[in-house]
Amino acid sequence: MHRFSSMAFAVLAAVAAAPALAADSTFEAVKVTAGETLFKAECRRCHAPDADHDSYGPPLENVVGRAAGTYPDYDYSTALEASGIVWTPAALRAWMEDNDGFMPGTKMRHVGISDPTVQEFILAYLSSITTQDNSAVSK
Repeated sequence: MHRFSSMAFAVLAAVAAAPALAADSTFEAVKVTAGETLFKAECRRCHAPDADHDSYGPPLENVVGRAAGTYPDYDYSTALEASGIVWTPAALRAWMEDNDGFMPGTKMRHVGISDPTVQEFILAYLSSITTQDNSAVSK
């Protein structure tokens, strides 16, 4: 938990350093950059951002809006494949905070990213690497 607090403080300091009247696009870019750093620290040990890199878990490129358990050629747990959920920002937040509580029976170890700021930045990064409309896959 202390590691999250330290990272969140560093990220907040970077955001606070931006000019008060910065454009929305500048603020979003800061969130994405911070989210990428936090992703690398907390998620990358198991998930690659894309299929071009090896990972234990499924790559997370295009995850926002995708139906759970649908990344091609990944051996998902029955619980995740049968869940019927879509990876919305709310579902991803719940998963990051307590994946075991959110969906018992999955293969992923517990993550426990409970800091909402850290979650927000990671979501900004995941949204930035979601470049396709996943609505057809999510039906």
